Amino acid sequence: MTVNPVVAVAQGRVRGSETDGVLAFRGIPYAAAPVGVHRFTAPAPAPAWDGVRDALAYGPTAPAAPLAPSLKQLLESPAIAGEEYLNLNVWTPAAGAGRRPVLVWIHGGAFVNGSGAVSHYDGSKFARDGIVCVTINYRLGAEGFLLVDGAPANRGLLDQIAALQWVRDNIAAFGGDPGAVTVAGESAGAMSVTTLLSMPAAEGLFHRAITQSGAGHTVLAATAAANVTTTLAERLGVKATAEGFAAVPPVELVAAQPAVADEIAAEPDPTVGDEPLPQILPFAPVVDGQILTARPIDRLGAGASAGIDVLTGTNADEMALFSVPSGAIDAVGDHALAAKLAALGADPAVMLAAYRQARPDATPGELLTSVMTDWFMRVPAVRVAEARLAHGADTYVYQFDWPSPKFDGRLGACHTLEIGFAFDQLDTPGSQAMTGPNPPQTVADEMHRAWVSFITTGDPGWAPYGHDRTVRRLNEHSQTVTDPDAAQRRTWDRIL
Repeated sequence: MTVNPVVAVAQGRVRGSETDGVLAFRGIPYAAAPVGVHRFTAPAPAPAWDGVRDALAYGPTAPAAPLAPSLKQLLESPAIAGEEYLNLNVWTPAAGAGRRPVLVWIHGGAFVNGSGAVSHYDGSKFARDGIVCVTINYRLGAEGFLLVDGAPANRGLLDQIAALQWVRDNIAAFGGDPGAVTVAGESAGAMSVTTLLSMPAAEGLFHRAITQSGAGHTVLAATAAANVTTTLAERLGVKATAEGFAAVPPVELVAAQPAVADEIAAEPDPTVGDEPLPQILPFAPVVDGQILTARPIDRLGAGASAGIDVLTGTNADEMALFSVPSGAIDAVGDHALAAKLAALGADPAVMLAAYRQARPDATPGELLTSVMTDWFMRVPAVRVAEARLAHGADTYVYQFDWPSPKFDGRLGACHTLEIGFAFDQLDTPGSQAMTGPNPPQTVADEMHRAWVSFITTGDPGWAPYGHDRTVRRLNEHSQTVTDPDAAQRRTWDRIL
């Protein structure tokens, strides 16, 4: 008879499950439910319980905005009802039997959706390879990131810090080493990780970092965040205060967010430069002057987290996820392309010359997808590596190149595609929705092995980014190159 494993944590005992030698504990609260008196506050400690609590299934997920219709066929978005959604999941080779390195994964989802319960976030393959893997939930959208009078800013980031504190205090019971924690994430999760690298409140809670498709420019200025707050309050007919928003049920607050995003997106583009367009991520970390004192890229440029090794990178065709399934890629003409480049602060003729030279047969929509990939993803990751290089900090840079066959191959190596490869979970529904059947296991073998090596030793297996701009390109014929796509990169030198 199989006896389910039981582990004691600070709040009480939890009962997990075992599959193929890996122990899993799901849905463990790391903070109090963010409802009632705990809504719009900093995370409070999770209450204790008597007896043994079952940790056999994923816990509730945070209230989340719906996915765009064009993305529903590609992105998995579990929704599990319940108030106790500040919870986490742990996979381990064996409880209390060693001091293994730890991976803490922060999910993406544009800060408005996502959870730690996505199928290809299953950490069992990391546990198989000797790593204790943790995935977390955190407050999303207005609940987590709206700038509100009478409430702490960046509550979603504070949740992430609370989860890391829980890991520090409890992970040894699962066989993990609290002194060897790597924090990782993708998209909004990677932006969160880069932000945590810049925050004094997160110091000492992790020792390495992995950022996949997200970097250090994606925060809002307080003025932009205040505009989002005012717009949402006016739509809901409440005062723009913690008391006013607390009177709105979470489901109604979530329901109002897409319309607010659409309203803000319809506003004229502000000047780009010191911050990304709030039209893209209206609910995002905000430079509030207390919890977050500056843009993460600026804090890294001043030497923050120079003692922490970082692995960062992007996918070759990131923004195809948003332009191809929606059909937007085919609606772009030459005039719209030039106008968008000018709005980004570029000289359209100079930038188009560089991108057309690399892709002479590309349509205007395909060129815009490449430009937006570099503006929002690739170049910000390069800037992180450059900022850290100035302080002698090791940063390892990759580019994921394997193209999905979906949409007749036009999806390419798009945003989120690499996650199933990094987790070695290509057979899960969430991964196969992106890859289609029979993706190359050899690419997953290499990428997962590099991630395991970095988490364990701080070295993924190629040279760190230096003045020669070393990048590892991951695909079926991976190679280490220097300064890839240099002409396109240089067009951003006075913009980002």
